[in-house]
Amino acid sequence: MLDRLEVPVIAAPMAGGASTPELVAEVGRAGGLGFLAAGYQSLEAVATQIKETMALTDKPFGINLFVPGVKSTVDLSAYRDRVRAQAPAEPGEPRWDDDSYAAKLELVMAMRVPVVSFTFGLPEPHDVHRLHAAGSTVVATVTTPAEARQAAAVGVDALCVQGCDAGGHRGTFTDDGVSPGGGELFGLLAALRLVSARVDLPLIAAGGIVHGADVAAVLAAGAVAAQLGTAFLSCPEAGTAAAYREALAAGTRRTALTRAFSGRPARGLVNRFLVENSPHAPAAYPDVHHLTKPVRATGDPELMSLWAGQTYALVRPAPAAELVQRLRAEARAALDSAAMRIPPL
Repeated sequence: MLDRLEVPVIAAPMAGGASTPELVAEVGRAGGLGFLAAGYQSLEAVATQIKETMALTDKPFGINLFVPGVKSTVDLSAYRDRVRAQAPAEPGEPRWDDDSYAAKLELVMAMRVPVVSFTFGLPEPHDVHRLHAAGSTVVATVTTPAEARQAAAVGVDALCVQGCDAGGHRGTFTDDGVSPGGGELFGLLAALRLVSARVDLPLIAAGGIVHGADVAAVLAAGAVAAQLGTAFLSCPEAGTAAAYREALAAGTRRTALTRAFSGRPARGLVNRFLVENSPHAPAAYPDVHHLTKPVRATGDPELMSLWAGQTYALVRPAPAAELVQRLRAEARAALDSAAMRIPPL
């Protein structure tokens, strides 16, 4: 399915409310593929979003699940005291949970969502078989060639290759707790070439893509589609908070990788919370996510997790369907221009 999209553009799953049924439906209507994000949502909310999306469109769409990791044994009392001293809201209680992974997996199978993707790890091989039996295409998010080989071994249909320039959480299977990105970092084009040399699966490219020329570049590098997240945050159909939209529109902040908000490496706009807490943030996900959640919910842009890719300042806000069509036209123009620069043999 992924290599037969009318427009090889995918709206990334963005947990936290940005990915909405309306956004997904509009991207599909324009010929692309939209994703819902099941992460952080209750089972009932996920079911409602799937039903609403199916009511809005008859086009294929996807949903993303967070694969639970191992429980952290880190003592978070010092970090909690640190956050409490900085914020106007009382921090939450740090805790580990599996984000209702098993129940959400059963739900997407029962509702026969066309595309199901996984982040932070891999589904079990028998669950991949069950998803295939339900008619779903299965996608795994990978950040390294080693992860790509592991994903291929469990039988997934395609890989979403995430470069280190991507906004939001790194999709790494394990966090080394030391490196800024949780492990070795690869730019998107390097990641695509390295992964394609090791596995024979369709590749979706993700990381810093905001223009049709970027789409053309990853297609030329071997991807079957480009996945964009940050570029869709400013669409009117997205559920992006007002303060978040304003920070993106200003385009004045740099981006950085941090564990400060969730305990897992993620790229976002640099603000006071990120600067003051990144050096002290432990590798403890989702414990830190629950700890900082009330603080992030205050709506203060200096305390929010403002996830964004490195090229966010180049985003040109537009309705989702218009954005997809603009990317299509720009990609076609870029490919035509490149073809003219390389004469036939």
